[in-house]
Amino acid sequence: MRNPIRLYMSMSLDGYITGPDDRPGQELGRDGGRLFDWLDDRESEGPSGQVYREALATGAVITGRRTFELAGRWQGDHHDGVPILVLTHQVDDGDVPPGSARFVTDVEECARQARAAAGDRPVMVHGAGAAQALLRAGQMDEMEIHLVQVLLGDGRRLFDHLGGDHIELDLVRRLEDRDVTHLRYQVRRPGEAA
Repeated sequence: MRNPIRLYMSMSLDGYITGPDDRPGQELGRDGGRLFDWLDDRESEGPSGQVYREALATGAVITGRRTFELAGRWQGDHHDGVPILVLTHQVDDGDVPPGSARFVTDVEECARQARAAAGDRPVMVHGAGAAQALLRAGQMDEMEIHLVQVLLGDGRRLFDHLGGDHIELDLVRRLEDRDVTHLRYQVRRPGEAA
């Protein structure tokens, strides 16, 4: 696959990507920062460092509007000035996103623009809403789940609103590190054999 659209997401064992009450000023929810302790090893030569470097080597970012806003719009630069495509239901007149960010309202058009912008590099996906929309539209190619050894018990789940369709995944990589397992899955297309 030339330039896969790949979700990068930290998740608790019970499926949460934030703690409860995620909002401005508490962007990861109560105790949600626990999901990102593995980033303490991002500069290492180990698995977490490898995964982090791969994430920063992506050529474009697709994010949901909620994630974009909670992240302070990344001040228009997620990493290295790559294009940021914000998947949103509507665009308010006069709302111009900063830097390399732009709003897109159609999921398939968003995926097309991201692939074109990324060239031969992967596209990074952030946010549960964007991930679910891309999966429902058949536009997600891979998912890199940073599975953290904790049960948060409440918060925002990654896969709450996928609908009734069955989605098969193939585990293509598993990297163990301190307090996290990095799992990369390839999304199997309907009718595609294992």
